[in-house]
Amino acid sequence: MEEVGSQGLPALLEQQNTTFFSDVDYIVVTDTPWLRSKPGITYGTRGNSYFFLEMRCASRDLHSGGFGGIIQEAMNDLIFLLNSLVDSAGQILIPGIYEAVAPLTEKKKKLYEGNEYDLDQIKAKYGIKHFLYTTKEELLLRRSRYPSLSIHGITGAFSAPGTKTVIPAKVIGKFSIRQVPNMKPSVVEKQVTDYLTKKFAEQKSSNSVKITHVRGAKPWLSDINNPQFLAARKAIKRVFGKEPDMIRVGGTIPVVTYFEELTGKSIMLLGIFGPDDATHGQDEKISRYNFIEGTKLYAAFLHELATL
Repeated sequence: MEEVGSQGLPALLEQQNTTFFSDVDYIVVTDTPWLRSKPGITYGTRGNSYFFLEMRCASRDLHSGGFGGIIQEAMNDLIFLLNSLVDSAGQILIPGIYEAVAPLTEKKKKLYEGNEYDLDQIKAKYGIKHFLYTTKEELLLRRSRYPSLSIHGITGAFSAPGTKTVIPAKVIGKFSIRQVPNMKPSVVEKQVTDYLTKKFAEQKSSNSVKITHVRGAKPWLSDINNPQFLAARKAIKRVFGKEPDMIRVGGTIPVVTYFEELTGKSIMLLGIFGPDDATHGQDEKISRYNFIEGTKLYAAFLHELATL
């Protein structure tokens, strides 16, 4: 249900807050991966604002032989706007989008230095030729504590095999912005709308544009010195014989903020997935090693939590 916005979940949690959740002290979510073979505890996620950008030039699809060169085509305007969102270095071009990002302190930066993250292994597995940044620390920072913008697709355009000389009457571009703490979806929505409206005016186009903010999931950041984080660190040391990676992930888990805002309880993400388990992707799996050692980890965690 997370993939389609978890419809009904906030209402259900609110209904159960004074009954089922009334005597709950801590909330733990298992839905996070490790960075490598070393166990990790997740203490932060990015939010996500998803947008539809609709462009229309006619009431029906047109033939490029009859109309090419005499109208402003919807696809051209859409591509112009999509191309104005982010540059080739991955920097978002929307004014003000970085203003809410908290400054990076030396103490926070050190949390990334001990994390395991094999750049060559990731390149080989996913067929990536080049990252935008060269060091492990910079990549981890950019994928977790800074916002990013991704263009996901275009609907309404001709995409079947072969050729077709059509001018689509209406096309919709889809993109999203991963937000970090202090960034509010309502503010991001206004920044995006104002910017795209201004850029579209530069085209002096007669086409109609519609910007829709489809979904706004908030980012989340916790205090790694909360009791359950301390218990989890002890449990990982006990089961795996090593200190855990402390991780801020680039993805979004909306239920975390739902739980925290509604119950006021401490939340922790203690995942047991490996880095290659392809969560929500092709060939999603969990290895026997992670399943068995993860079971030991949770047994040890509950014991350590009880002794605090």
